[in-house]
Amino acid sequence: MLDALAHIRNWIFDLDNTLYPASANLFAQIDARMGRYICDLLGCDAQEARRVQKAHFFEHGTTLAGLMAEHDVDPHEFLAFVHDVEMDVLEHDAPLGAAIAKLPGRKLVFTNADAPYAGKVLDRLGLGEHFEAVHDIHATSYRPKPDKRAYHGLCEAYDLDPEASLFVEDMARNLKPAKAIGMTTVWVDNGSEQAADRDRSFIDFTTRDLGQWLEQILEDGPCPTKP
Repeated sequence: MLDALAHIRNWIFDLDNTLYPASANLFAQIDARMGRYICDLLGCDAQEARRVQKAHFFEHGTTLAGLMAEHDVDPHEFLAFVHDVEMDVLEHDAPLGAAIAKLPGRKLVFTNADAPYAGKVLDRLGLGEHFEAVHDIHATSYRPKPDKRAYHGLCEAYDLDPEASLFVEDMARNLKPAKAIGMTTVWVDNGSEQAADRDRSFIDFTTRDLGQWLEQILEDGPCPTKP
């Protein structure tokens, strides 16, 4: 293990565009279904639905959080609708599974999606058996990343010491609260970042390929560091 990470006992991973390549474009299907849901909810056209969707995402952290706050949307109904997508764009990732299996300590998924959807994604990737639990949007009481309460809730739920924990995310802005409570942070810089803030001072490691990065730290070889 890379010396700088020898203290890590808890390995926490985001799900979408982190445990599989952003190039799979699975979220495009979810994005489209969000638009359909908003069109039906508000009786608006696709252009207005898009505006509402993205406004909620940037203001509230997720489209769902905004719809719940402003339109009293049922989260279970919404998530069941938007996550009804085909998983055939995802491929079984045996090398990534092998690397995760070698990590010492506990492994968890921390996602703004829900556990049923996360389970389908993990099964498709062949990664489900490697994770102790999925901490989902229901578990955060619908306070999504990057709400700092979501991170505290994760640590309380699983008795995690943040300073012995590492968090991997494709959305850089979601790493800032993790760093603030003492976690080591890894940004998967795969092009899915949508935040306007270019501050990267809270990022400890950067990679474009999670599987390759894990193999590097396990071999104590050269690995990407803060940009």
